[in-house]
Amino acid sequence: MEPPTPRVRVVLGDVARAPIDPARTRAELEEQSPVGAALARGLVRAQLAVAVRLAAVVAVGLGGLPLLFAAAPALGRAHLFGISVPWLLLGVAAYPFLFAVGYAYVRLAERNEAEFVALVEDRSHQQS
Repeated sequence: MEPPTPRVRVVLGDVARAPIDPARTRAELEEQSPVGAALARGLVRAQLAVAVRLAAVVAVGLGGLPLLFAAAPALGRAHLFGISVPWLLLGVAAYPFLFAVGYAYVRLAERNEAEFVALVEDRSHQQS
């Protein structure tokens, strides 16, 4: 029978101050360790949250137009520059709206990625 291994007391503050290899965070991401997987899941959740919010904006913005025309039939029959307002909104104004939402998505997604990279870099610098 082997002698029992001595117990080691682990204090959370000591673990946080322990020096770690700076490349460890990148390795955790590449190897999909539990920490790396948690970091990647956080990024995916942030990107999904942005996508869902902006999809809701598009759904309300464009999907709400038929409801608007049903609630205000006079607006649905109105003409501007000889073209009916529904055609102007759905055929012309929808494209700049979608472009703006797409531009906002790209900016927000890039911001999430930049924050993720900063978090990984900061974690690497703190560990060294």
